[in-house]
Parts: sequence; C-alpha cells; structure tokens
Amino acid sequence: MIKKKKASRQSNMNTSIKQKQDDSPNRKKFALILFGIGPIVLVGWFLFVQGFFDPL
Repeated sequence: MIKKKKASRQSNMNTSIKQKQDDSPNRKKFALILFGIGPIVLVGWFLFVQGFFDPL
C-alpha cells in the first residue's frame, strides 16, 4: 500500500510552519510603514523643501 496519509501530513506541517513565520505582527507593521506611510511622508517632505506649500 502507498502511504498517502504521511505525505499529506508533511504538506500540512510545511504550510503551518510557513504561516507562522509570515504572520508576525511586527513584520506587518514594518511593511505598512515602509511601503504605505513612508512614501507619503517622503513626497510631502520633498514638496515642502521645494516650496510647494509656501503661500504666494
């Protein structure tokens, strides 16, 4: 007989290990700051330095 149950257990274990590594809250916060809020702040700072927000 072929041991199919053993193969399915290994695949389930591998996916659960990968999910635990990727679900870190600190990693999600870092990604949000780096790719979400960071560019907005940098563009705002650049426009401020260039005089975009100065009154006429």
